Amino acid sequence: MIRRLLSQLTAIGVIAAVLVTLPTAVAQAASCAGVWNPDTVYTGGGQASYEGRNYTAQWWTQNERPGTSDVWADQGPCGTDGGGEQPGPGDFLVSEAQFDQMFPNRNPFCTYGGLVDALSSYPGFTNTGSVEVQRREAAAFLANVSHETGGLVYIREINEDNYPHYCDWSQPFGCPAGQDAYYGKGPIQLSWNYNYKAAGDALGVDLLNNPYLVEQDSAIAWRTGLWFWNTQSGAGTMSGHTAIVDGHGFGETIRSINGSIECNGGNPGQVQSRVDTFTQFTQILGTTTGSNLSC
Repeated sequence: MIRRLLSQLTAIGVIAAVLVTLPTAVAQAASCAGVWNPDTVYTGGGQASYEGRNYTAQWWTQNERPGTSDVWADQGPCGTDGGGEQPGPGDFLVSEAQFDQMFPNRNPFCTYGGLVDALSSYPGFTNTGSVEVQRREAAAFLANVSHETGGLVYIREINEDNYPHYCDWSQPFGCPAGQDAYYGKGPIQLSWNYNYKAAGDALGVDLLNNPYLVEQDSAIAWRTGLWFWNTQSGAGTMSGHTAIVDGHGFGETIRSINGSIECNGGNPGQVQSRVDTFTQFTQILGTTTGSNLSC
């Protein structure tokens, strides 16, 4: 009887310990260590992050990918800036805390919720390829957005003298909202009447007649940015989405958005600014930049 009672008490104690300790294990997510670099030599105790997880080297290593070699001890998920669990299936892999870190001075119009609401329009966005590539695409898109909008500060084109220039009267649908209505708006600065028409048709919103929706509705604004990123080659030969998930590199996303205005020596300072922001954002998301950063 005494032995049975002790056994029961022991079992209760184990259960109680589990109940007490489990929440502590998941309550705090670690910040990501520096992104793993195949050219770096890591010695025992050295740390690196890869595909959203932290790893510690058990002994000297170089060019042994974390997660594929027992030289690396998996320390668990990282990159949620100290709060909550990692995103689950169907969730956006950029947390609101990370978004705030990327855009600390953003215009209140440019909400995280508006971006999340817009994701359903393009389910392949940040959901294609490995976790490393998915995070890289998020960093690439948001880095270009940051460059186009001054860190999500400007929701419309600054130079108002350009406003009348974005109406192509040769288009059969004309400019029903007025000649000066199709200036740059939204996270990738949608401009020209034919782009408003194409984006509106794709998204099921009459943007040709109501172009100001892009600066009045946060979700619509984000959806136009995602429309361009996922479907348009712009001044390049492929969409930003294709450039990242097919391994062509961040430089091709710049070419799609601004072509020869920046690429091929057009404005190397602007290109480098985009690359610097992209590198910063990949570090926040715990991923790598890949190759071919410039255009």
